Amino acid sequence: MSTAQQLISAADLAQQRQARYNSRKRVNQIALVLSLAAMAFGVFWLIWILWETIRLGLGGLSVALFTQMTPPPNEAGGISNAIFGSFVMVMLATFVGTPIGIMAGIYLAEYETKSLLASVTRFVNDILLSAPSIVIGLFVYAVVVARFKSFSAYAGILALALIVIPVVIRTTENMLVLVPASLREAAYALGTPKWKVITMVTLRAARAGVITGVLLAVARIAGETAPLLFTALNNQFWNADLSKPMASLPVTIFKFAMSPYENWQQLAWAGVFLITIAVLGLNILARVLTRHK
Repeated sequence: MSTAQQLISAADLAQQRQARYNSRKRVNQIALVLSLAAMAFGVFWLIWILWETIRLGLGGLSVALFTQMTPPPNEAGGISNAIFGSFVMVMLATFVGTPIGIMAGIYLAEYETKSLLASVTRFVNDILLSAPSIVIGLFVYAVVVARFKSFSAYAGILALALIVIPVVIRTTENMLVLVPASLREAAYALGTPKWKVITMVTLRAARAGVITGVLLAVARIAGETAPLLFTALNNQFWNADLSKPMASLPVTIFKFAMSPYENWQQLAWAGVFLITIAVLGLNILARVLTRHK
C-alpha cells in the first residue's frame, strides 16, 4: 500500500471516529435533556405540594391546635388528642418493629445468607413490602379487632409495626451486605466472637444506613390512614387507654378534609403541615447524628 493510500485510509478512519463521536455526543445530550426534564417535572410537583401545605397549613396553627380536642362542626378547637394518639402509636410501633427488623436483617446478612429459611424470609418480606397497607389493616382487623370485638390502639400499633418490620429488614440487610468483608476478617483474626463482631464492627459501620431505614419506616407509618381505620378507628376525645379506640392525625385529616366544614378543613391542613414538619425534622436529625466527624 502506497503512502497516499495510507493517508486516505487514515483520513477515512478519522472521519468514522468523528462521526461516531458526534453520534454519541448527540445521544448523550438527548439523554441529559430528558433526564433534566424528568427531574424538573418531579421537582415542580413536589414544590407545589410543599407550597400548598405551607400556605394552607400555617393558617391553621394556633395555641388551641395543641391544647384543645377535635371540635364539632363550625366550632373552635384543636387536634391535641390526634397528635397524642399518633405520637403514641407511631413510637410504640417503631419500638416493637425496629428490634425485630434489625435482628432479622442481621440473621439474613450475617448468619444464613443462602439457606431455605433465609429465602423464605426474603420472599415473605418482599410480599409485605409490596402489600398495600389496607391489606395489613384488614388482616389485623380479622385477627385482633373482630376476635376481641373492640377497636383499640393496641391493634393500631400492631398494624403499624407490621409495616415497619419489612422496611427495617430490607435496609438492615442491604447495609450489612455493603460492609467490606475485610473488616469482619480483621476482627475474627483478633479472636473476636461473632456476636461482638456484628455489634461492634458491622453494625457500627452500617449505622447510618440502618438509622435511615428506621426513619424511612417511621415516615411511612406516620401518614398511614387505612390500617388505623380498621384497627384504632378514631376518638373525638382525649384517650390514653390503649385498649380503647384512639384518635390519630392521619384519620383525623382524612375525616376533616372530606367534610364541608371550613374549620375542619383548616384543622386538616394544619395536621398535614405538622406531619410534614415532623418527617422533615426526623430526616435532619438523622443526618446530624450519623454524619462522619
